[in-house]
Amino acid sequence: MLLRDTPNHYGSVTRLLHWTMALLLFWQLGGMIMKSVLGRVPLMKFWVGTHASIGALILALVVVRALWALRNRRRRPTYSSNAIGQVARIGHILLYLLMIVVPALALFRMAGSGKGVTLFGLEFAAPTGQEIAWMTAPANAVHGLLAWTLLALIAGHVAMVLVHRFGWRDDTLSRMIGRRVDAAAPLQSSTD
Repeated sequence: MLLRDTPNHYGSVTRLLHWTMALLLFWQLGGMIMKSVLGRVPLMKFWVGTHASIGALILALVVVRALWALRNRRRRPTYSSNAIGQVARIGHILLYLLMIVVPALALFRMAGSGKGVTLFGLEFAAPTGQEIAWMTAPANAVHGLLAWTLLALIAGHVAMVLVHRFGWRDDTLSRMIGRRVDAAAPLQSSTD
């Protein structure tokens, strides 16, 4: 089992972080979509009740993931130098940025809400009863909009995976699901 990335293959740590984040983001964004469709039904009470804790976990994991990516940056599959490769690079930077900003804003709002900070059933800050407007205002203004923007970027990411697999028939997806890629095969843009 290869832990670190190589120029032709993502290692098991990168793949574990990628697919764990995918599941957590599916849970978060899927829950908000279901809440929009179903309203506040009993199932949604549980699902939405996990939103802050899962958001904090996403933030922690994306920081770990970004640090791991930086550590492996010279070893990872590269982006092609053409326009598509550069768009892929920008898209991935935006994904990372939003995966950090969206939950960070929400946690900042939680800290300033006066309702306390409780994550995974653990109280990190007791309720004060006093809202701090400058802490809550940014998330109130853009958290939802940025989360839907993140969903749109994820949809574009998935669409490009399908284009790589079924349109261009390259090995991009194979590198992220754990299949070895022939070192002689031409590389396309990265999918992580």
